[in-house]
Amino acid sequence: SRPTLAKIGGRSWVRQKEKAEQAVTDLAVEMLELQAARASRPGITFPEDTEWQTEFDAAFAYVETKDQLAAIDALKKDMCQPQPMDRLICGDVGYGKTEVAMRAVFKAVDSGYQVAMLVPTTILAEQHGRTLRSRMAEFPFEIAVLSRFRTKKEQNEVVERLRDGSVDIVVGTHRLAQGDVHFHNLGLVIIDEDQRFGVQVKDRLKTLRSTVDELTLTATPIPRT
Repeated sequence: SRPTLAKIGGRSWVRQKEKAEQAVTDLAVEMLELQAARASRPGITFPEDTEWQTEFDAAFAYVETKDQLAAIDALKKDMCQPQPMDRLICGDVGYGKTEVAMRAVFKAVDSGYQVAMLVPTTILAEQHGRTLRSRMAEFPFEIAVLSRFRTKKEQNEVVERLRDGSVDIVVGTHRLAQGDVHFHNLGLVIIDEDQRFGVQVKDRLKTLRSTVDELTLTATPIPRT
């Protein structure tokens, strides 16, 4: 729709500024409350690597880079701590962020928890879904994709299976942050390209992230003040 312009010196401009300032203050308060809750509540202490994890890691078709190995080691240590993980993995396109994330995904699911992976586009959702299925084909994990590429019936089935715990890993777009999506035993949230999601989507995710581990992937680092 065409936006309504405010007149210079008019009261509508003053009201709009006050409303925007209040919204920024409210957002800041919510962010502080979320971080305080994450810092004060115990999270999930994942166990050390199992035999399955060792087999999965060894099945990677390429030789890990030095940076990949450092990132994998750091995030696994974070997942084994009692505090909720909040780690940012930064790397340019093609540098292997997805494989780093998959090690965390496997560790969470192998420990009996569900994983939610939020991505900004339907194409990326399909791509990650295929990569996960290919990489984990030898293991009995249920993987689903939730996006507008799926029919309404298919979406409802995925939502129901997330609720009863029969889906272990879900890759989804903004659809994943809608109010009807609930998890049986969520342990890890992965956000791919965090800066491409709006405030409303992140607000919805806050209800999922107060105690679960969180991993953010980005090729475009931005200040997180």
